[in-house]
Amino acid sequence: MADILDYCSDLNEVRFKPGQDMLPEGERLGKLLVLIDGQVEVIRERTQVTHVDEPGSVFGEMSVLLDMPHSATVKALSAVRAYEIPDALTFLDGHPEMSLHIATILARRLYYTTSYLVDLQQQAAGKRQDLDLVDEILASLVDPAETGKKRK
Repeated sequence: MADILDYCSDLNEVRFKPGQDMLPEGERLGKLLVLIDGQVEVIRERTQVTHVDEPGSVFGEMSVLLDMPHSATVKALSAVRAYEIPDALTFLDGHPEMSLHIATILARRLYYTTSYLVDLQQQAAGKRQDLDLVDEILASLVDPAETGKKRK
């Protein structure tokens, strides 16, 4: 992912101190951050979701693309340098290579999430009725119109 940094070299660089929130959960900032160096954690509802230290990692894309508040907090674990893309939608419109990069990231996440849900479904087959929710989630990933139909 480091080559994505080449597309950002003309952008403003921002710095964060250890413990500083870079993108706060629940706020809508309309910007993207691209990690240059440092270590960050992603926290959702007070639970660490992941730890990231790979240069070129992008943060804030779900909020920007879905026009919704950030679903998680991105917090610096060390001193962090990142490129800031303040008007992300305009930037993405003019930089299709960055849009493709983000689409690839999101597709990879969806693939692994779906694989994980399938694994859960197979492990739980016939064991617990309340795990029917996994079936519903899988159905909604394939066809969002199916959400909630099994519960009716």
